[in-house]
Amino acid sequence: MAKLNKKAAKKKVTAKSPKKKPVAAKKKTASTKKPAPTKKKKAAAPAKPKKAVAPKAKAKPAPASTKSEIKERPKPSTPSAPSAQQPTRTGVKVTPKKAEKAKRKPLPFSVSDYVVYPTHGVGKITAIEDREVSGIHLEMFVVEFEKDKMILRVPVGKVDIAGMRKLATPKKMEEAMTTLKGRARIKRTMWSRRAQEYEAKINSGDPISIAEVVRDLHRNANQPEQSYSERQIYEGALDRLVREVAAVDKVDEDVAQERLLKILQAE
Repeated sequence: MAKLNKKAAKKKVTAKSPKKKPVAAKKKTASTKKPAPTKKKKAAAPAKPKKAVAPKAKAKPAPASTKSEIKERPKPSTPSAPSAQQPTRTGVKVTPKKAEKAKRKPLPFSVSDYVVYPTHGVGKITAIEDREVSGIHLEMFVVEFEKDKMILRVPVGKVDIAGMRKLATPKKMEEAMTTLKGRARIKRTMWSRRAQEYEAKINSGDPISIAEVVRDLHRNANQPEQSYSERQIYEGALDRLVREVAAVDKVDEDVAQERLLKILQAE
């Protein structure tokens, strides 16, 4: 009985003082974690309604043309090279395009016309040529000075600059003859300066100015003789005036010279 009591007492002791168990650390669970902040999604813009596209009409195939309906296109005609017998202005060898321009803009002179070139006097146009100089097309008057045995080519576009002109009118030649009848007007200056003025008047090509030189340098039998330089200028001016008078009156140069000398020698 005593043994039983001891066992019972031991059981009571053990029951009263139970061993404390170590508290286990609490495990973090997914439920304890704070939820991550979620980004607010922007509200999607309402989709624009698509425009209704009309269905493309299928191109109808062109009806097959019959042989009778087919027309051949005319082939472009190429300008033929101008032949030697092609009708052009006398003494001119020009292409069809240049011939058309010449018709639109008539030239101031034609072949066989007499003209006056200021520094050379009266000449005759023998031809009109087309030439290419340094890649530039030029139309030129061919002027022949028979007495001087010289040929001059003047571009059509530089006629006015060169001073080439037609023969003087009969009225202007009458004014020149009236100038010859007047009294000589000799300036009392050095001969070298007067000689330059006379040369400028001769090269101007004006018949009245040339007549002034002839009048001032002419010497009659009862007057002192001319110096060598005076004689040269006088003869040059007289020759220029004689040629133009002969061309205007359509007479020989000898006849024209006699006429002028009679006017100069008349008292």
